[in-house]
Amino acid sequence: MKRRNVLAAGLAVTAAAATGIPLPAGAGEEQTPIEAVLVGRLRDAMLGIGAPIDPAQVSPEAELDRALAAFHACDYTSLSTRLPNAIRGGHAQEQGAEQILARAYILATRMLVKLDEQQLGWMAADRARQYAEAHGDVMQSTEAARQLAVLARRAGWAREAMTLALTAAADPRLRAVGSDGAAQRGLLVQSAAYTAARGGDAQGMRDLTNEASAIATTLRGTTRLRHHGGGFSPATVKLHLISAENSAGDPSLALTAAQALSPQELPTAERRARYYTDVATAYAAWGRRDECVRALLAAERVAPEETHARPAVKSMIQGLLVSGRTTGELRGLAARSGLRD
Repeated sequence: MKRRNVLAAGLAVTAAAATGIPLPAGAGEEQTPIEAVLVGRLRDAMLGIGAPIDPAQVSPEAELDRALAAFHACDYTSLSTRLPNAIRGGHAQEQGAEQILARAYILATRMLVKLDEQQLGWMAADRARQYAEAHGDVMQSTEAARQLAVLARRAGWAREAMTLALTAAADPRLRAVGSDGAAQRGLLVQSAAYTAARGGDAQGMRDLTNEASAIATTLRGTTRLRHHGGGFSPATVKLHLISAENSAGDPSLALTAAQALSPQELPTAERRARYYTDVATAYAAWGRRDECVRALLAAERVAPEETHARPAVKSMIQGLLVSGRTTGELRGLAARSGLRD
């Protein structure tokens, strides 16, 4: 019995660290990183572990709205509370929660992809698609397909990723949704373009990007789907092209694409931070260390929690630390990101 009690106590400390519950003095040497708190709380909400949320007391829809605002602002601290609450509250709601849960699981997938949590990402995306189909919501079901395409691409399944994106883009139900349906097609075509880039098909990537750009032009320059797919407009297509040119292996073309876009044109802090980290990626590939660090510092000013938490960004910073001359600015950024020189 004593051994079981000791084991239970150890598991309780581990669970508390994962869910962001403050640990007693001496329980851990360092504060749990916010990205670990966020992932732990999402995992537990998805698994149904922990105290349930009473939807009569905490509105799942209101929590989801706050979670979306936090995502766009890259406020991981707020997101780590609001999004798990939305998921728990949606599951506790007796009926009519399919749309809320579809939207919540799509947002969870996007966040988990950012944090390179592939297993939980697959689980979230699949649930999003199931709830969206149960509700009959073509916008959410095709967005879930887009997230599944992202996960398939990251798993190295290029053909499957392309099929998922383009099949969803051809869904005839999108044409009945008007401008939002057109914007959703644009997002799906962009996803296919990025897959082409990752597969080394630069021309295919540019053809698909031009198709997405044409769709954006028909929407008369307005930003659609800001609260759904991160925003779709001529500016977001240009942002996507920077990432795609990086993936196609030509940092000079990525920087040329970046010069055609002002970050202020982008709809959210999350998208502006992506701009600066994509620019940093291009400079890193080109071996221009100082410009890379300046771009990373710009991303940090826009979205400090995201810059410090994303594995891809941390890997870039770590690479700079070990590959050449360091500066006080770089060492400071590394320290704030939880990295050691």
